[in-house]
Amino acid sequence: MSTKILITGHGFVARSLAAWLSRFDGRYDCRLISLRNTEWRSAPWQGYDTVVHTAGIAHVSLDPAMEGEYMRVNRDLAVEAARKARDEGVKQFIFMSSVIVYGDSAPLGKDKQITAQTVPAPSNFYGRSKLEAEAGIRALASPDFAAAVVRSPMIYGPGCKGNFPLLVKCARTLPVFPLADNVRSMIFIDNLCEFLRLLIENRDSGIFWPQNAEPVSTSRLVVRLAQAQGRNIRLTRVFNPALRVMRRFTPLIDKAFGSLHIDRRLSEYRQDYRVAGLEQSLRETLERR
Repeated sequence: MSTKILITGHGFVARSLAAWLSRFDGRYDCRLISLRNTEWRSAPWQGYDTVVHTAGIAHVSLDPAMEGEYMRVNRDLAVEAARKARDEGVKQFIFMSSVIVYGDSAPLGKDKQITAQTVPAPSNFYGRSKLEAEAGIRALASPDFAAAVVRSPMIYGPGCKGNFPLLVKCARTLPVFPLADNVRSMIFIDNLCEFLRLLIENRDSGIFWPQNAEPVSTSRLVVRLAQAQGRNIRLTRVFNPALRVMRRFTPLIDKAFGSLHIDRRLSEYRQDYRVAGLEQSLRETLERR
């Protein structure tokens, strides 16, 4: 009998997870649904083994006028979906959270590592909406209802959005790039999907921090992206003084060149979920986009 999985949302992670699970010869029966309207509230969820909640507003705006909408969608809707799953006999609810619950990246030239002792400290209402959703969902956990929270770092892969496509463009077009000694945790979408599959198989509950085996600096990542596209790009520190000035006026500098990485010990799991190393994942991202 196949495992029945309901995935909320139709975004990058939702579509990628459904495609990944389809590789397993009918072992998983997946359905994607939207929570944008009210129809889902009356739709029956009985019979599903796991709900994977990926629906939400991405980190696209910090306009104070948007705070209420972020809280409504990222927090209230997530908790409501988890409660519906529990009340209708679903055995597991997986919530896609983010390392954003720990705040922003470290400033340029500083380090920021997330360890088991690091206390979440959101720096804006996007992070706060995720953290408060986590608390509401975990409060529903019981021996009969597993509640798993996945605090993922930056996710990349074919079709992803956000900063990663910009780095690909830089690697494809620029002759030089700033050399910054930062450290970033990331996760390839196939690695994340395999991790989620294993969470479903084991019906695990708790907080999880999956990431690639190898953290990377932004500068070295751009070099590898250039090499994967048959180019060479030169790294230089000549731009670093300008970056230090620019970071006073835009958060994009720290976001791109600041450090934010997860202690590797937090990311270990009972089974290996890293189906692709960094080099392979970059090649596949460029080939399959």
